Amino acid sequence: MQLQHIELDRLSISKANMRHGKKLPDISNILPSVKKRGVLMPVLVRPNGSDETFEIVAGRRRYYAALAAAKDQDTPPPLPCAILDEDDDAAALEASLIENFVREDPDEVTKWEKFSALVKKGRSVEDIAATFGFAEAVVKRILALGNLMPRIRQAYRAEEIDAGTIRHLTLATKAQQKAWLALFADEESYAPRGHQLKAWLFGGQSISTKAALFDLEGFDGLIVKDLFEDDGYFGDADQFWTAQTAEIESRKAAYLEDGWSDVEIIPPQSYFQSWDYEKTSKRKGGRVYVDVKSSGEVTFHEGYLTRKEAERSAKGSSPEAATKAKRAEITSTMTTYIDLHRHAAVRSALASKPHVALRVMAAHAICGSPLWSVKVQDQRTRNDAVTESVENSVAEARFDERRRAVLEVLGYDADEPNIALGSEPVGGITGLFHRLLELPDAVVMEVLAVVMAETLASGTELIETLGVHLGVDMTEYWAADSVFYDLIRDREVLTAVLTDVGGASLAQAHAAEKTKTVKSVINDCLTGENGREKRENWVPRWMAFPPSAYTERGGVATVFAATRAAWLAEDDGPLNPDRQVAADAETPPQENSDAAEVSDNNEDERLAA
Repeated sequence: MQLQHIELDRLSISKANMRHGKKLPDISNILPSVKKRGVLMPVLVRPNGSDETFEIVAGRRRYYAALAAAKDQDTPPPLPCAILDEDDDAAALEASLIENFVREDPDEVTKWEKFSALVKKGRSVEDIAATFGFAEAVVKRILALGNLMPRIRQAYRAEEIDAGTIRHLTLATKAQQKAWLALFADEESYAPRGHQLKAWLFGGQSISTKAALFDLEGFDGLIVKDLFEDDGYFGDADQFWTAQTAEIESRKAAYLEDGWSDVEIIPPQSYFQSWDYEKTSKRKGGRVYVDVKSSGEVTFHEGYLTRKEAERSAKGSSPEAATKAKRAEITSTMTTYIDLHRHAAVRSALASKPHVALRVMAAHAICGSPLWSVKVQDQRTRNDAVTESVENSVAEARFDERRRAVLEVLGYDADEPNIALGSEPVGGITGLFHRLLELPDAVVMEVLAVVMAETLASGTELIETLGVHLGVDMTEYWAADSVFYDLIRDREVLTAVLTDVGGASLAQAHAAEKTKTVKSVINDCLTGENGREKRENWVPRWMAFPPSAYTERGGVATVFAATRAAWLAEDDGPLNPDRQVAADAETPPQENSDAAEVSDNNEDERLAA
């Protein structure tokens, strides 16, 4: 490396510079010094081909400060430069990174861009970590951002996504990332963030490897590594619980062998509350309580009796007889054998008793279970105006009335936001089942109907099928509001809607009017104001059952869902029992969604025109 003074007009910013292409830097704090004394610290450059020009690898702010100072000078002084070898791209990147790390810590996406470039130049993770003073794990975490789709990285750089969410997204497959991006881009949907995202990625239950009692080295199931933490997550909850349960049973047997009077396993639906128990030694008959959490964590509470048992023992009511250590009558394997045979018998009997199965199903749909994952359809969106419009709708008011009635029947607080996954009923799922047994079939059916309604997924083909089957008339539930008008931004669609509510001649007469005026005329037609003839019982075509489009462009989600639902039910559709072709192997007729994917910006430009 050699030192040389080079004229400003022979210098330019290198693409290897970490901040190349970004907005001009803030030089206000160094400009006065540069004007008075010039640039004292050399910038790092390398030759730019054979034309005796150089590109700046590190020292961008000093260069721009020198340019600013040169405006007031007839003959600006040359810049002191340390010259790298021409072909050392990796050294140039490292120099730029080091300077910028010292001056101002860049965002993680920028670090990823430069670190990945260094890897391509042959630098190892160990070399990069040593050069910049990072732990190797930190470098690996930054490089993990390369697993993300570009649109996600861009949103993270623009601070539209927080760091916690981006780290969980590094665990996602490409398919999961695409699905999450679709939710993120849709104003009417909610894209899970933070720990909710982690649960979403792992099917509702994200179990950390830290929770495992068993040896991970011998575990054959899928483990997804989280580079941003010290552990990973189990890709299949069932595989985890099989191994975890086996280890719990093994430790239970060891406790009994060691002389503890009993080992009681507390399942995830229950809790070990320390105030309900009294600390008691093994010699006095204390038990071991194994507290199992739905998160997979297991806590062993050694030496406890219930308060009542401890009180009886303190009163001298034959504590030896009450708490004498006993070996379990049957082994854990025999317990499993008995459990499975009894389960087989019960489910065989249950299958022939629909009225009982109905109540069991209702209890599961409300409380969930280790085999049931229940989710309530969220009626909230990122758009507060849309959320408020739905909350104030006739449909929500009617549903809330029925929901409150069901909550009262079940003994819940009527102000619970949901029935499914609401507050835990007394006695859990078993207590709820007994309550349902007391109710007649007709009432249980009403309970199940409301629970099914609040766990019905939005925007699916099933909605289209049910809407037609149930004869849903949207005019009974919906009327145009300000949110509806605000969301119509397409001029062609506005004209079509005006034709729909007021006729072709009225639409033609307002063809050249501003969109605000057209919306006002549509509202007059629907309300009968300003001398307009009132159009009764109108809903937009997209909202009716079945729905239809206003233009040939397509791209209407309800129309596509309805088309697919109808196709699935056709005589030659994949649900026809005469056909042995899976539904996923065929593609139904599709709307031309590509033509309709017009951004809000483009729509606003067209409206302005």
